[in-house]
Amino acid sequence: MTPHAYIVDDDEAVRDSLSWLLQSRGVASLLYASAEAFLEAWEPSLAGCILLDIRMEDMSGTELFDRLLERGCSLPVIFLTGHGDVPMAVSTLKTGAFDFFEKPCNDNVLVDRVIEALKLDAARCAAAASTDSINARINRLTTRERQVMALVLAGKLNKLIADELQISVRTVEVHRSSLLDKMGVRSAVELAQKLATGAAK
Repeated sequence: MTPHAYIVDDDEAVRDSLSWLLQSRGVASLLYASAEAFLEAWEPSLAGCILLDIRMEDMSGTELFDRLLERGCSLPVIFLTGHGDVPMAVSTLKTGAFDFFEKPCNDNVLVDRVIEALKLDAARCAAAASTDSINARINRLTTRERQVMALVLAGKLNKLIADELQISVRTVEVHRSSLLDKMGVRSAVELAQKLATGAAK
Protein backbone atom coordinates (compact mmCIF):
# COMPACT_ATOMS: atom_id res chain seq x y z
CA MET A 1 0.00 0.00 0.00
CA THR A 2 1.22 3.54 -0.81
CA PRO A 3 2.67 5.21 2.31
CA HIS A 4 0.99 8.36 3.57
CA ALA A 5 1.19 10.74 6.48
CA TYR A 6 -2.20 10.29 8.15
CA ILE A 7 -3.20 13.64 9.67
CA VAL A 8 -5.74 13.25 12.47
CA ASP A 9 -6.92 16.63 13.82
CA ASP A 10 -10.37 18.09 14.45
CA ASP A 11 -9.26 21.57 13.30
CA GLU A 12 -9.80 21.84 9.54
CA ALA A 13 -7.34 24.75 9.21
CA VAL A 14 -4.61 22.70 10.90
CA ARG A 15 -5.30 19.67 8.70
CA ASP A 16 -5.14 21.74 5.52
CA SER A 17 -2.00 23.56 6.65
CA LEU A 18 -0.18 20.34 7.50
CA SER A 19 -1.26 18.72 4.25
CA TRP A 20 0.04 21.67 2.21
CA LEU A 21 3.31 21.70 4.21
CA LEU A 22 3.93 18.00 3.61
CA GLN A 23 2.98 18.26 -0.06
CA SER A 24 5.61 21.00 -0.49
CA ARG A 25 8.21 18.37 0.49
CA GLY A 26 6.72 15.61 -1.64
CA VAL A 27 4.94 13.77 1.17
CA ALA A 28 1.43 12.50 0.38
CA SER A 29 -1.15 12.78 3.15
CA LEU A 30 -4.68 11.71 4.03
CA LEU A 31 -6.84 13.80 6.37
CA TYR A 32 -9.17 12.71 9.18
CA ALA A 33 -11.39 15.06 11.18
CA SER A 34 -11.63 12.79 14.22
CA ALA A 35 -9.97 9.92 16.01
CA GLU A 36 -13.05 7.79 15.33
CA ALA A 37 -12.79 8.43 11.58
CA PHE A 38 -9.19 7.23 11.47
CA LEU A 39 -9.89 4.22 13.69
CA GLU A 40 -12.64 3.17 11.30
CA ALA A 41 -10.32 3.56 8.31
CA TRP A 42 -7.31 1.84 9.90
CA GLU A 43 -6.27 -1.58 8.68
CA PRO A 44 -3.05 -3.57 9.21
CA SER A 45 -1.86 -2.98 5.65
CA LEU A 46 -1.59 0.82 6.07
CA ALA A 47 1.92 2.19 5.55
CA GLY A 48 3.41 5.53 6.54
CA CYS A 49 3.03 7.46 9.80
CA ILE A 50 0.38 9.26 11.84
CA LEU A 51 0.31 12.95 12.78
CA LEU A 52 -2.03 12.97 15.74
CA ASP A 53 -3.49 15.85 17.72
CA ILE A 54 -3.81 15.10 21.43
CA ARG A 55 -6.88 17.25 22.23
CA MET A 56 -9.94 16.42 20.13
CA GLU A 57 -13.65 16.22 20.87
CA ASP A 58 -14.99 12.82 21.88
CA MET A 59 -12.01 10.45 21.51
CA SER A 60 -8.65 12.08 22.29
CA GLY A 61 -5.40 11.43 20.48
CA THR A 62 -4.02 9.45 23.40
CA GLU A 63 -7.15 7.28 23.48
CA LEU A 64 -6.78 6.62 19.76
CA PHE A 65 -3.11 5.77 20.29
CA ASP A 66 -4.05 3.21 22.95
CA ARG A 67 -6.74 1.69 20.71
CA LEU A 68 -4.28 1.39 17.82
CA LEU A 69 -1.68 -0.29 20.04
CA GLU A 70 -4.33 -2.79 21.14
CA ARG A 71 -4.97 -3.60 17.48
CA GLY A 72 -1.27 -4.15 16.82
CA CYS A 73 -0.72 -0.95 14.83
CA SER A 74 3.00 -0.34 14.30
CA LEU A 75 2.81 2.93 12.34
CA PRO A 76 5.08 5.62 13.86
CA VAL A 77 2.97 8.25 15.67
CA ILE A 78 3.94 11.91 15.98
CA PHE A 79 1.79 13.80 18.48
CA LEU A 80 0.89 17.47 18.07
CA THR A 81 0.28 19.07 21.44
CA GLY A 82 -0.74 22.29 23.13
CA HIS A 83 1.40 23.70 25.94
CA GLY A 84 -0.59 22.01 28.70
CA ASP A 85 -0.31 18.61 27.04
CA VAL A 86 3.48 18.28 27.11
CA PRO A 87 3.63 15.97 30.19
CA MET A 88 0.97 13.80 28.54
CA ALA A 89 2.94 13.75 25.30
CA VAL A 90 6.15 12.79 27.10
CA SER A 91 4.34 9.83 28.68
CA THR A 92 3.26 8.65 25.21
CA LEU A 93 6.91 8.43 24.17
CA LYS A 94 7.39 5.85 26.91
CA THR A 95 4.64 3.73 25.39
CA GLY A 96 6.02 3.86 21.88
CA ALA A 97 5.17 7.18 20.23
CA PHE A 98 7.75 8.28 17.66
CA ASP A 99 7.88 11.96 18.70
CA PHE A 100 5.79 14.95 19.76
CA PHE A 101 5.72 18.60 18.77
CA GLU A 102 4.31 21.50 20.72
CA LYS A 103 2.15 23.89 18.70
CA PRO A 104 3.20 26.09 17.02
CA CYS A 105 6.27 24.18 15.85
CA ASN A 106 9.10 24.59 13.37
CA ASP A 107 7.67 23.45 10.03
CA ASN A 108 10.92 22.16 8.58
CA VAL A 109 11.84 20.20 11.71
CA LEU A 110 8.37 18.64 11.79
CA VAL A 111 8.53 17.55 8.16
CA ASP A 112 12.05 16.18 8.68
CA ARG A 113 10.71 13.98 11.48
CA VAL A 114 7.76 12.89 9.35
CA ILE A 115 10.19 11.82 6.61
CA GLU A 116 12.27 9.92 9.19
CA ALA A 117 9.10 8.21 10.44
CA LEU A 118 8.18 7.23 6.87
CA LYS A 119 11.66 5.75 6.37
CA LEU A 120 11.34 3.80 9.61
CA ASP A 121 8.00 2.35 8.54
CA ALA A 122 9.34 1.54 5.07
CA ALA A 123 12.14 -0.45 6.72
CA ARG A 124 9.56 -2.27 8.87
CA CYS A 125 7.48 -3.12 5.79
CA ALA A 126 10.56 -4.38 3.93
CA ALA A 127 11.56 -6.56 6.88
CA ALA A 128 8.05 -8.00 7.12
CA ALA A 129 8.02 -8.71 3.39
CA SER A 130 11.41 -10.43 3.66
CA THR A 131 10.20 -12.63 6.50
CA ASP A 132 7.00 -13.46 4.61
CA SER A 133 9.10 -14.39 1.57
CA ILE A 134 11.28 -16.75 3.63
CA ASN A 135 8.23 -18.37 5.22
CA ALA A 136 6.66 -18.81 1.79
CA ARG A 137 9.81 -20.53 0.54
CA ILE A 138 9.92 -22.84 3.57
CA ASN A 139 6.28 -23.77 2.98
CA ARG A 140 7.24 -24.96 -0.52
CA LEU A 141 9.65 -27.55 0.89
CA THR A 142 8.59 -31.18 1.12
CA THR A 143 8.66 -32.93 4.49
CA ARG A 144 11.86 -34.76 3.50
CA GLU A 145 13.49 -31.53 2.32
CA ARG A 146 12.72 -29.93 5.68
CA GLN A 147 14.28 -32.90 7.46
CA VAL A 148 17.40 -32.60 5.31
CA MET A 149 17.50 -28.84 5.86
CA ALA A 150 17.40 -29.25 9.64
CA LEU A 151 20.33 -31.67 9.52
CA VAL A 152 22.28 -29.50 7.07
CA LEU A 153 21.83 -26.53 9.41
CA ALA A 154 23.06 -28.74 12.26
CA GLY A 155 26.31 -29.04 10.31
CA LYS A 156 25.98 -32.71 9.37
CA LEU A 157 27.59 -34.05 6.20
CA ASN A 158 25.62 -35.84 3.51
CA LYS A 159 26.73 -39.33 4.65
CA LEU A 160 25.62 -38.72 8.22
CA ILE A 161 22.32 -37.29 7.00
CA ALA A 162 21.82 -40.37 4.82
CA ASP A 163 22.49 -42.71 7.77
CA GLU A 164 20.14 -40.77 10.07
CA LEU A 165 17.28 -40.65 7.55
CA GLN A 166 18.05 -44.15 6.24
CA ILE A 167 18.27 -43.01 2.62
CA SER A 168 21.09 -43.04 0.10
CA VAL A 169 23.73 -40.33 -0.13
CA ARG A 170 22.57 -39.64 -3.68
CA THR A 171 19.01 -39.04 -2.44
CA VAL A 172 20.34 -36.63 0.19
CA GLU A 173 22.22 -34.77 -2.54
CA VAL A 174 19.03 -34.47 -4.62
CA HIS A 175 16.99 -33.18 -1.66
CA ARG A 176 19.78 -30.83 -0.63
CA SER A 177 20.06 -29.35 -4.12
CA SER A 178 16.30 -28.97 -4.37
CA LEU A 179 15.88 -27.25 -1.00
CA LEU A 180 18.75 -24.83 -1.67
CA ASP A 181 17.15 -23.96 -4.98
CA LYS A 182 13.73 -23.40 -3.40
CA MET A 183 15.26 -21.24 -0.66
CA GLY A 184 17.12 -19.15 -3.26
CA VAL A 185 20.61 -19.83 -1.87
CA ARG A 186 23.73 -21.61 -3.09
CA SER A 187 25.17 -23.10 0.08
CA ALA A 188 24.42 -24.16 3.63
CA VAL A 189 26.18 -21.02 4.88
CA GLU A 190 23.91 -18.76 2.78
CA LEU A 191 20.88 -20.76 3.96
CA ALA A 192 21.81 -20.24 7.62
CA GLN A 193 22.42 -16.54 7.05
CA LYS A 194 19.09 -16.09 5.28
CA LEU A 195 17.14 -17.86 8.01
CA ALA A 196 18.99 -15.93 10.74
CA THR A 197 18.22 -12.63 9.01
CA GLY A 198 14.56 -13.51 8.68
CA ALA A 199 14.34 -14.54 12.33
CA ALA A 200 16.00 -11.29 13.44
CA LYS A 201 13.42 -9.27 11.52
